[in-house]
Amino acid sequence: MTARSEQGTNVTSLYPFPEGWYFIATRDAVRKAGLVERTWMGEQIVIWCGAAGQICVARSVCPHMGSDLGPEAGTTIVDGRLVCPFHGFEFDASGQCVATPSGAPARSARLELFEVHEVAGLIFAWWGLRGRPPQWQLPGLPQSGDDWTDLQIRTVRFAGHPQETSENSVDIAHLSYIHGYHNVTGETPVVIDGPRLESRFGFSTTRRIAKVAKLSLEVTAVANVVGLGYSFVEFKEHSIGFDARLWVLATPVDGKLIDLSIVSRMRPLHKPKRFIVGLRFLPPRMRAPIMNKFVADLQIRDVQQDVVIWSRKHYVPRPRLVRTDGEIMKYRAYCEQFYPSEREPPRL
Repeated sequence: MTARSEQGTNVTSLYPFPEGWYFIATRDAVRKAGLVERTWMGEQIVIWCGAAGQICVARSVCPHMGSDLGPEAGTTIVDGRLVCPFHGFEFDASGQCVATPSGAPARSARLELFEVHEVAGLIFAWWGLRGRPPQWQLPGLPQSGDDWTDLQIRTVRFAGHPQETSENSVDIAHLSYIHGYHNVTGETPVVIDGPRLESRFGFSTTRRIAKVAKLSLEVTAVANVVGLGYSFVEFKEHSIGFDARLWVLATPVDGKLIDLSIVSRMRPLHKPKRFIVGLRFLPPRMRAPIMNKFVADLQIRDVQQDVVIWSRKHYVPRPRLVRTDGEIMKYRAYCEQFYPSEREPPRL
């Protein structure tokens, strides 16, 4: 498969839609829009909130006569029901047709729904190989209070593959060479348990704030990868003393492009070990949101550096590795569970 975009050319032999949970939208975005349409895993899907507040994700095709169900086609949401623009068939949160303009529901008309899971207001849908149901669930968040900042979300679209982006969780060597981090360490061996992979690492870095002052950071991190669409990273910064959370969410769009969403949040800085330039005189409640935006900007800058590589690289099944490359092959063996077996050709 050859994929092209404005970012360059990415040639890969990887199946474009690995099995797993993939990000589609935030609950806030769905609530504000009423109805959202996306190209996701090579499918057109629609997302809306049902009458009881549950998130619904369906293939954007009316089972009656095939109308598109996106907002641009004229579809509306009435009392949590999706109303087809072609003949006015109404579908509830279960996907069942419950009413028509004539009053009698078409019992045989049912939307094709996707399983949904929500984490911290982030909505994920399950993509199963050959349509099979979820084989695992995404983990809940660690219990550590509810005083975190709102989510900061940045999304970049480029030609790529989620296995390549998730590989950064074990590719410790690139942190110093591409991103300029110092004292990079892989603290413990990668731990794999079924669809879950845990990687621990540390680094130090110095960044400029508004091109005026420098900010030095000393960080240890734990990355929890669950499938190829979900990475949750907990950061602990030691010189200032703040905690941050980062989600790295890679979602295939059409088999060529992926959306990479970087989501961050931070805990309040009540008693920092040292003051940060520009934040000394701000109330404590304002410090964390500003720092969260700063951290999000740093992360998306790093991602944009990676995109230059990701969007142009070739997938090499048997890379010629050196000792400092870490546990690349262990990660790739972990990835094999998310693809069709050789005896069952994938549905392209």
